[in-house]
Amino acid sequence: MLGAERRAVAMRAPDLATLTPGRTGNLSVRRGDGFAVTPTGVAYDRIDAEDVPVVSLAGERVAGDTAPSSETPMHTAVYREFEPGAIVHTHSPWSSTLAILQEPIPPVHYMLALAGTTVPVADYATYGTEALAENAVEAMEAADATACLLANHGLLVTGDDIDAALETALNVEYTARIYCQAKALGDPVELSAEEMAAVAEKFESYGQEDDT
Repeated sequence: MLGAERRAVAMRAPDLATLTPGRTGNLSVRRGDGFAVTPTGVAYDRIDAEDVPVVSLAGERVAGDTAPSSETPMHTAVYREFEPGAIVHTHSPWSSTLAILQEPIPPVHYMLALAGTTVPVADYATYGTEALAENAVEAMEAADATACLLANHGLLVTGDDIDAALETALNVEYTARIYCQAKALGDPVELSAEEMAAVAEKFESYGQEDDT
């Protein structure tokens, strides 16, 4: 069941180590009405594909012997609402810094267009709860964003696939870092909505060959 997605989770889970301390992050890959998600409390480099749990969009584990991530309710809610192909959740330091300040990441760098014009902050709720899941969905919906900061917690990112979600997570963390650094030196200048829209349009064909 979801063999390719379970393999993708096992293969890409070690990439979380560059973004989040210990075993505090998680990721998932969806196909149809189910998704494969990192098991809770297992070191990223010790996750085997056959052990990766599969969860339905109703939130029920339907395959795998290990318990799914404690943040499964958030993954489930986001999949039901937005239907992305993958989700990445990290406690990356610069994004978490702004989450603790409960300050959104504004469009100070064009790479943020991967996540939307602004990365909003979802209201705080205890981790692993339906309340946190609802807050994340509401924040992304209101900002028309594919990512959000979780207040006093960390970062949540979605993507068409796991590669896209991880790339966006890296770029959001990078933008969070340079935004914090710029604030320490002066007043960061934001890009206009029109410029961010232009960049988003260019990203649609970035890295693709023209067959014409």
